[in-house]
Amino acid sequence: MPVGMRIAGAWSWRILAIAAVVALVIFLVIQLKLIVVPFMVAILLAALLVPFVQFLQRHRWPKWLAVTVAEVGLIGIVTGLIYLVVLEIIRGFPDLRDRSVAFYDTFKELLLASPLHLTDAQINDYLAQAWQSIQADSAVLVSGALSFGSTFGHFLAGILLALFATLFLLIDGRRVWAWTVRLFPRTARPAVDGAGRAGWVTLTDFVKVQIFVAFIDAVGIGLGAWILGLFFGGFPLVLPIAIAVFLGSFIPVVGAVLTGVIAVFVALVYLGPIPAVIMLGIVLLVQQVEGHVLQPLVMGTAVKVHPLAVVFAVAAGGFLAGIPGALFAVPVVATVNVMVHYIARGEWRVHPNPTLKDVLRDE
Repeated sequence: MPVGMRIAGAWSWRILAIAAVVALVIFLVIQLKLIVVPFMVAILLAALLVPFVQFLQRHRWPKWLAVTVAEVGLIGIVTGLIYLVVLEIIRGFPDLRDRSVAFYDTFKELLLASPLHLTDAQINDYLAQAWQSIQADSAVLVSGALSFGSTFGHFLAGILLALFATLFLLIDGRRVWAWTVRLFPRTARPAVDGAGRAGWVTLTDFVKVQIFVAFIDAVGIGLGAWILGLFFGGFPLVLPIAIAVFLGSFIPVVGAVLTGVIAVFVALVYLGPIPAVIMLGIVLLVQQVEGHVLQPLVMGTAVKVHPLAVVFAVAAGGFLAGIPGALFAVPVVATVNVMVHYIARGEWRVHPNPTLKDVLRDE
């Protein structure tokens, strides 16, 4: 047998074995999503809160008090944001509904009177086809969200599970990780422990930077909408739009644009086509600033993954697991990438307790 064939065969069965393991892991994650998703949310929250808890402990706060302040503060901030959004939507929804209906009627009349010579039946048919296309394209993402919280009980159980897991990770995360390392053979434990620490450093930095990027997106689009309203008689629902952009920006690349579409729609319904075009320009401008300034200069220190890989990771995560998959795709890829590089370079022999400088070295 030719040497090339033997080499190709050796590579092939190893690639197939790795692919089988990855497929099995993905299958188990999807089947156990009601447990996996809250646990991954807890890991992200712990990555955000652990540095804050350590900061308070360095300033001589008791550990129990530091953990309590972090957990209660997180719950208070999230609850406050949800309350503000719900309150503003309840206040503005009746007017938004009436204006949307009026805009639809006006737009329909323009189409009927246009040189296209469209009939009422044709317009209704085109709108039905467009709505079916939107439903088909978004079915994967929506189904991922609905399958996780198909009932209020599932949703509530997921929230409680995430909060309890976050609490225990803050209290005893080191012992949990030490127990996980002991599951591996003794000779592999130094590499596994070092890789896990390197991944944790990357994940912690990613969460902090992603919050900063999301804040910039929300401020940019929200402030742009408010300034636009000054010239056109006021822009409604600015606060809910800014919060939606902030939350949506946790899905890199596409999140800020998709939530920014809400601002464009509100501008179109309330202010007219020209302000809507200006609002679209603001959304795209903020996205360009994020993509060409924030991502290379700020996010680049936390996620050593090519932007093209980020796009495909978000798309694959959304296809496999809906909205949760799109949300967790980039931190998972970034963390796994750093862990693999750490083990492959043999860094665990030299730097058993890696810092951010060690993680970014040679990347």
